Amino acid sequence: MTEACAVVLAAVLLDLLFGDPRWLPHPVVVMGKLITGLEKVLRRLVTNERVGGVFLLLLTVGITAGVAWSVVQGAALIHPAAGAVVSAILGWTCLAARSLHGESKLVAEALLRGDLPEARRLLSYIVGRDTAELPEPEIWRGAVETVAENTSDGVIAPLLFLMVGGAPLALAYKAVNTLDSMVGYKNERYLRFGWASARFDDLANLVPARLTGLLMVLAAPLARLSGRNAWRIMLRDGRNHSSPNSGIPEAAAAGALGVQLGGTNIYFGKPVAKPTIGDPLNPLDAVAWRGAVRLMYGAEGLLLLAWGVFALRGITAP
Repeated sequence: MTEACAVVLAAVLLDLLFGDPRWLPHPVVVMGKLITGLEKVLRRLVTNERVGGVFLLLLTVGITAGVAWSVVQGAALIHPAAGAVVSAILGWTCLAARSLHGESKLVAEALLRGDLPEARRLLSYIVGRDTAELPEPEIWRGAVETVAENTSDGVIAPLLFLMVGGAPLALAYKAVNTLDSMVGYKNERYLRFGWASARFDDLANLVPARLTGLLMVLAAPLARLSGRNAWRIMLRDGRNHSSPNSGIPEAAAAGALGVQLGGTNIYFGKPVAKPTIGDPLNPLDAVAWRGAVRLMYGAEGLLLLAWGVFALRGITAP
């Protein structure tokens, strides 16, 4: 097993075993503080907001990747094994399969207890919509949509970048993702300043989102779901989303599960109508949530298997 294979496998296993421990300092928190500090400086120094936003993107991603590379190389100078260990730990922090499962499970358990207020409160931590008045099916919809959408940017995308460029590239991707979540809003404050970050996040997720959809289609039969319907709905409804990428995995999941996602959400007290994704063949309930979780793990497992076969062929090739 090469070092790269060992790093990827170790990162995935650490995520599956431990998720995102609250006691472990998370790089995303540091990225958030870096972005906040750079924004204040750049808004003072650069009058053109779009130009300032470009500098924010370049500096945040460059500093993140540079620091990660330096840390890994510094550890490798001490001992090659130390470099691999540091790479695996940094890669672990980029993956979120266990956390997605765990956070959505808390919502599901509250619903199964019949505790709607607690389910709404817990859901508010993982979605951007208002949750205070949501009925039970809408809470299930929020949980399923969160797992489906974040299978791409929380699992498949960082894992893919980890495979291609190691921990520095995976962390650079997380920096782009964090930038989009902090400054990628289409409001007065960030419409121009966050433009570059939002567009680059779309670009960074272009391939991973479509790969995630394909992996979900292939994983559906393994998860006792419909691969044929996943493919059909992904092609039909994959663009029924404001994001050019998020609709792809949501549509694949909706098709596999036979449920309807999307529709009207409430943000800051105002209803926002969105296109629906999928057909309401099955109810949005615990069965649908469990199916979405199986799809997530199945997609991750298939990507890991495909990469392992590819890496093994590279190792054994004459």
